[in-house]
Amino acid sequence: MQLKKTFMMIGMSAMFLVGCAQQSAQVASTSAPSKPTPSKATGGSDLIAREVLFGNPDRAGPQVSPDGKQIAFLAPQNGVLNVWVAPADKPSAARVVTKDTNRGIRRYFWAYTNQHIIYMQDKGGDENWRVYSVDLSNNQEKDLTPFEKVAAQIEEVSHKFPDEILVGLNNRDAKYHDVHRVNIRTGQMTLLTQNDGFAGFLTDDDYNVRFAMKMTPDGGSEILKAGGGGQWSPFQKIAMEDSMTTQPSGFDKTGKTLYMMDSRGRNTAALTALDLESNKQTIIAEDARADIGGVLIHPTEKNIQAYAANYLRNQWRVIDKSIQGDFDYLRGVAEGDFTVGSRTLDDKKWTVTYVMDNGPVRYYLYDRSKKKADFLFTNNQDLEKATLAKMTPVIIKSRDGMDLISYLTFPPSERVAGSTPRPSKPLPMVLNVHGGPWGRDAWGYNPT
Repeated sequence: MQLKKTFMMIGMSAMFLVGCAQQSAQVASTSAPSKPTPSKATGGSDLIAREVLFGNPDRAGPQVSPDGKQIAFLAPQNGVLNVWVAPADKPSAARVVTKDTNRGIRRYFWAYTNQHIIYMQDKGGDENWRVYSVDLSNNQEKDLTPFEKVAAQIEEVSHKFPDEILVGLNNRDAKYHDVHRVNIRTGQMTLLTQNDGFAGFLTDDDYNVRFAMKMTPDGGSEILKAGGGGQWSPFQKIAMEDSMTTQPSGFDKTGKTLYMMDSRGRNTAALTALDLESNKQTIIAEDARADIGGVLIHPTEKNIQAYAANYLRNQWRVIDKSIQGDFDYLRGVAEGDFTVGSRTLDDKKWTVTYVMDNGPVRYYLYDRSKKKADFLFTNNQDLEKATLAKMTPVIIKSRDGMDLISYLTFPPSERVAGSTPRPSKPLPMVLNVHGGPWGRDAWGYNPT
């Protein structure tokens, strides 16, 4: 798996919307009706229907199976998002493998058996998530967490135990999630660690619970280390001002090095490696302008291969030179900002996602041995036909000398270019300020 925690990026930004609409890549939370034909606006320009801008995607979230033989993705079945599976070399032969008829599925992944899809779903938006397993050999679905008014969460998925996953459940105490080991074939469940007051746990690929996190009364947090007999010892304390940007994130292959996001004593969060035997912490990656916001880690070797920081746009920097040629190639496939979505265990195939500013998200299946990315689909075919505006990052100086990261959008008819674009004539303007300070706008297609 990728590093488990979502790295939060702190920053100030504003977005300018000048005479056009943009979109984001996120999946809508309700099923979408059939998309209407765009109508004509006064003056003859095409209006983009709201269902096109804000409805569900046509297809989204492709993931290649661990053995590389199959590919899965989300797509509507009778207007409701479900999981589809196809041979990796023939995506057009996809078949639907889940049976949701209500809210639509938005969270799924391949099990390491290569024969099971795991997905999460709640009932009517109550956020009491259940974990389901679908056996692709017979399309039989098993509810792995069949409890009412219980919110399940995935704790760990390891290639070392293809038939099992770790799941957190608050069925004993609604305030805390105990960690269980769950067999995805049989549903058999074994309690691994009882939670007696922690906000969460950090586990490793061997399904050992290694660390626990808890909040402190002053708004900070504390990391505790697991010991024998269910005992916990203090490990590190994190002050309130760093609690949102400092947390353990995973382990290397040996389990002796702890990867962390750490903003303590710094202006931005860096990616660090902490030797658990010597307690020596070293910086792997840092950016003085923005938090480290993305990490690429090898699926089995667990070494950090690349990292990303998003200042004006999301920029990847390669650490492991074995993938330098791959990133050099992928940067030329499309003009958007790319991320690696999933990888095979032998690391020969990747799914790659490109976020665009003037079009829908583009998905590719990349063969590393051939250095060739095959286009799969976009997430919205109707938007491929629409004329959308590009987004230009700009830095505005505030009155107190700070840099405000902003995004400027002109009507497509202006055809502006350059780092400081100007329209051909004065235009009406809308200034859309984010709600911060922990949220920020970013480059890419936005439906608002």
